[in-house]
Amino acid sequence: MTNSLFETAKPILEKLQAHHFQAYFVGGSVRDYLMNRPIHDIDITTSATPDEIETVFDKTIPIGREHGTINVIYKGEQYEVTTFRSEGDYDDHRRPNEVFFVRNLYDDVQRRDFTMNAIAMDINYQIFDYFEGQQDIKHQLIRTVGNPDERFDEDALRIIRGLRFQSQFGFHLEEATFTAMLNHIADIKYLAIERIVVELKKLTNGDFVSKSFNNLKHFMAFKYIPFFKHYDITKFTLRNAMPFTTFVAFLISQQREIDANIADLKVSNNEKKRIKTLVQLIDQIDEVQTKSQLKLFVYDYGKKDILEVLSYLDELKRNRITSISPLIVNDQTVTEVAKQLPMLSKSEMDINGKDILEIANKKSGPWLKETLREVEYAIISGEVVNFKPELKKWVKTRV
Repeated sequence: MTNSLFETAKPILEKLQAHHFQAYFVGGSVRDYLMNRPIHDIDITTSATPDEIETVFDKTIPIGREHGTINVIYKGEQYEVTTFRSEGDYDDHRRPNEVFFVRNLYDDVQRRDFTMNAIAMDINYQIFDYFEGQQDIKHQLIRTVGNPDERFDEDALRIIRGLRFQSQFGFHLEEATFTAMLNHIADIKYLAIERIVVELKKLTNGDFVSKSFNNLKHFMAFKYIPFFKHYDITKFTLRNAMPFTTFVAFLISQQREIDANIADLKVSNNEKKRIKTLVQLIDQIDEVQTKSQLKLFVYDYGKKDILEVLSYLDELKRNRITSISPLIVNDQTVTEVAKQLPMLSKSEMDINGKDILEIANKKSGPWLKETLREVEYAIISGEVVNFKPELKKWVKTRV
């Protein structure tokens, strides 16, 4: 177990305790510490109210004051410090109507989602585990804190989070928790797509994604999620971890007849661009049947993206997405062709549009873009050397 991040954050707890407040590490960091997994973020819970936290520390940011969360800045690092709290009723399966600040650790952890996330730890590494979270970790069990129907009725995202933890850890779902997930899955339609996508990104990248993806299919979860509800997910199999954007691209490629809008996923422009690029790559990869076609293909899409797609060859075959010619397109041939390319982008061409306009003595138009593309391909295929005098000669014979 590594405790370096806890040691670094100890002064936060010490300062709160010096002002007569309780303070503990809690949540994912404690869970991962007990599981001997890498720890990325430290969450701290305290009996101090947001006002009191701001009084104790010189530098703070009120990132979620209404929910009791204050970011404390200490030695250039930010620590999320949250007041012990209890929650009112949930009317929308997303967020509580009210948040009540309390002074008792038990009241705080009993509102959390799963037992393994409801474990607290003090400054001396003493564990406070009111709901047998350590035992569930030992038995590789995902179980809600308290009544699972109540937990999922409060916040339906907990269903997707539970499946995400299953994908990451390989744990199995406790029977009552599994049943409650199935009973409440329709409530995820009330969630913001952004919240769902955050969890799905972690889920598709999990080492045990096959388990959780099969459960998503069993629950028919995708029919309640924007974009995915248009697809027949029963046709798709996901057995290996992959980036969310790759999963979406594979799904689109498998069911090209579906006209769904990627924008519904509310992902970044870069992610949308990535998905579209992968879809185009997959559409064209099975058309590559010759060495010269491979050269143009590698030039257009780049070695990195092609090799990534090839790394999921089993997934592509299993889902009947594409039929690649393995003797033409494989890791070795793609790598060799990439090394031999005379240029990697059109910016390296030793001729430009102005040169071609002068040679042709014509006005600019769509023909110019087409001609530049022809020159580009002629260079890549070895038909002409990327040297301006030679390129000018080549253009004169074509235009």
